[in-house]
Amino acid sequence: MDSEPQPLAEPSAEPPFGAGPRAGREDNQAVPYGSAHTEGRSTDRPTHTPRGARNGDHPSRPGALPPAPGRLFRVLGRAAASSAVPVVAMVLLVLVSWQVVVDGPLLGLDRGVRHGVATARHDLHSSVLDQLGHVLADLGSTVPAIPVLLAAGGLVAWRFHQAGATRWWLPIPVAVLTAILIPLLVVPAKAAFARPGPLGDPLLPGQWGWYPSGHTATATLSYGVAVLLLARTAGVRVARRLQAVAVLLAAGVGAGLVWSDFHWLLDVVASWCLAALVLWALARWLPRPGAPGPQASGAAESQAPGAPGTQASGSSLR
Repeated sequence: MDSEPQPLAEPSAEPPFGAGPRAGREDNQAVPYGSAHTEGRSTDRPTHTPRGARNGDHPSRPGALPPAPGRLFRVLGRAAASSAVPVVAMVLLVLVSWQVVVDGPLLGLDRGVRHGVATARHDLHSSVLDQLGHVLADLGSTVPAIPVLLAAGGLVAWRFHQAGATRWWLPIPVAVLTAILIPLLVVPAKAAFARPGPLGDPLLPGQWGWYPSGHTATATLSYGVAVLLLARTAGVRVARRLQAVAVLLAAGVGAGLVWSDFHWLLDVVASWCLAALVLWALARWLPRPGAPGPQASGAAESQAPGAPGTQASGSSLR
């Protein structure tokens, strides 16, 4: 006589880790958390793979599919805002300057890059690329870089004035002082280092050297400060696009100078480092309209919303 079948043991009442409350299902399966679709294609049973439990409705969470758009810009923005930027720029600037003074082994990088570029120019023999290199290098000239900087300062000042800011005129002196600061930083350094150019011609009496690159410093600071000013009145997406344009312009000017044999590579790198120090400091000092200053923000925290005497967040320019 066969014994009666023993009933199966009931599963644990507690759901496993990562699973939600038990739904009223005949198969008594646990349903994973999240809004992702977890049903299998051919059965009613939920999938129990990590991929099946992913939530694709929240692109900002880790593991989202597909990768969240704009994440690269946020990462690059946080990296540019890091305090490591001025440290790296200063160390690199001091190292390169020291190598230029002592004619150190790092200058072999200049000679190697120049030889590689000359070989590429000879092999390609493209007049279009040569013309493009000259055009990119000319973008670092006083014209058009300085007019773009001054125009950006005037436009942002007008927009500040339209917003009702008291110190609406502040972007104008910022742009003007930046235009004055560029030769003050570059010309004494050129005269002090007196580095000959890639062609090897000796410097004439009273002639400036090639280190650092004046065109690169002019382009990076002019377009960079212009974007910093414009970003104060632009939306997040527009500001990111403007920053990308400024970076591409600075990189393009440096590439055009090296391709056209106007400058050594380290001349360009030194100017990038010099401009990065100025832009990093200015980005922290330059106020944004509509952002409360230190005193305004402290007063806002001390008063409850809607309380008598509470004012809307003012501008640090007011």
